[in-house]
Amino acid sequence: MTTLAPETVPDASRPGGAAILDAGRRARRRRLLGTLGRYALLLFVLVISVGPFLWQISTSLKGPGENIFAFPPEFIPSDPTLGNYVAVMRSLPLVNYLTNSGYVALLVVAGNCLFGAMAGYALARMRFRGREPLFAAMIATLVIPFEVIMISVFLVARDLSLINTLTGAALPITVTVLSIFIMRQAFVSLHPELEEAGRVDGTNEWQLFWHIALPSARGSLAVVAIFSFMTAWDDFLWPLIVLRDPEKFTLTVGLVFLDGQFSADQRLIAAGTIIAIIPVLILFIALQKQFFRGVGEGAVKG
Repeated sequence: MTTLAPETVPDASRPGGAAILDAGRRARRRRLLGTLGRYALLLFVLVISVGPFLWQISTSLKGPGENIFAFPPEFIPSDPTLGNYVAVMRSLPLVNYLTNSGYVALLVVAGNCLFGAMAGYALARMRFRGREPLFAAMIATLVIPFEVIMISVFLVARDLSLINTLTGAALPITVTVLSIFIMRQAFVSLHPELEEAGRVDGTNEWQLFWHIALPSARGSLAVVAIFSFMTAWDDFLWPLIVLRDPEKFTLTVGLVFLDGQFSADQRLIAAGTIIAIIPVLILFIALQKQFFRGVGEGAVKG
C-alpha cells in the first residue's frame, strides 16, 4: 500500500498550505454548484415538457364534482373516472376519425421512408452535376413556412382532383426535406467496401440501394417513420382546408368539435387530447430501440 509523502500533503501550518486548501475547497464548491445547476435546469425542462401532459391526463380523469382550476393544482384526482373518455367516444365518430388519420399517416410514413430514402441515397452516393447546389437549395426550403406555399399546393391538389380526399390531405408531407436530409446523412457514411463488393458482384444501382444501403440505415428509417407519423397525425391546418366532408375528417380536425360542443367542460377536451396522443406513444414505444440507434448514428456521423 502506497502512501503520500509528507511533503505532498497540503498542511495549513506550512507556507502556502492554507492557500492551497482554500483553492481546493473553492474548486469543490464550484463543482458542486455546477452539478446542482445542471440538475436544476434538467428538472425545469422536465416540468415544462412533461407537466402539461400529466396535467391533461389528470384533468381527463377527474369527475364532474372536482375543481380542475383549483390552486395549488391537484394532479391526483380524488374521484377518478373514465366517463370522460366514454362521453367523447359517444359524442364523436371517433373510430372513423382514427381510421382516416391512420390512413393519412400510413401514406405519409410510406412516402417519406421510400422517397426520402431514394432521394437521400442519390444525394449521398450518386455523382451528378449540380448535386451540392441542389442539396443546399433543398435545405434552404426548411425555413419557408407552409403558409407561404399553401395556395400553390391547394391549386395543385385541385388540378389533381384531390380536394376532399384523404390522399390530398397527405399530399404536402408525403416526402419532406427533413426526411431526405436524415437519410442522406445515413447513407453518407456507408462503408465503401460494401458498395464496392456489390459492384464487383454485378449489382445495379437499385440493387445496391435496396439490398445494401437501405438495410444499413434501419435506425435512420425508424427516425424518419416516427417524425413523419407525428407530423401527419398532428397536422391540422391542411386537412382543415382540403377536407370538406365530415366523414373524411382526420382526428385533429374532428376534435375541434369538442371545443364547440363541450367548451365549458375541459375534462372532455382533455380526454380527446389524450386519445389523440396514444397512437404516437404506441409507435414510439414500438420503435424506440431503432429510434435511439438512428439518433446515435446521426450523432456519430455529425
